Amino acid sequence: MNRLRAASAVVLVAVAAALVVPTVAPGLLAGGDYERTTVVAYDDNGTELATVHVRVADTYAKRYTGLSDTESLARNEGMLFVHDREARHTYVMRDMAFPLDIVFVDANGTVTTIHHAELPPPGTSDGELAPYPGRGKYVLEVRYGWTNRTGVDVGDRIVVAGEY
Repeated sequence: MNRLRAASAVVLVAVAAALVVPTVAPGLLAGGDYERTTVVAYDDNGTELATVHVRVADTYAKRYTGLSDTESLARNEGMLFVHDREARHTYVMRDMAFPLDIVFVDANGTVTTIHHAELPPPGTSDGELAPYPGRGKYVLEVRYGWTNRTGVDVGDRIVVAGEY
């Protein structure tokens, strides 16, 4: 009988452990692997300016984490943030190891805003981070100076391979 009680207790503990919900706020976990795609930038004459290979951040968790878990980006590498709809969004440089160009793109693929985002000073709290606002359905983050190097400017077009 004691063995049966002990076995029952072990099973109850295992079931209870499986039902425990983590104490981390929902949506703040990194959440899985990233899909990858290619983004091509064109000027207003249709001339190709640059190609970037990106990880796609298309969930709240992935957008929240962004590139903060990334040590660096290759020359033509970045992250494409995909929102459900075009709207006004604000990005910050939370836990970043390197500066970025932050490129807002509307639902039609037109670049609406470009920010050259420096790293915040050490010890900057989340509430003190510089805001980088813009309007778009997409936000492309690339290495600092990428837009200057490639000639990408407001009004140029971005084409994303695949359906995003």
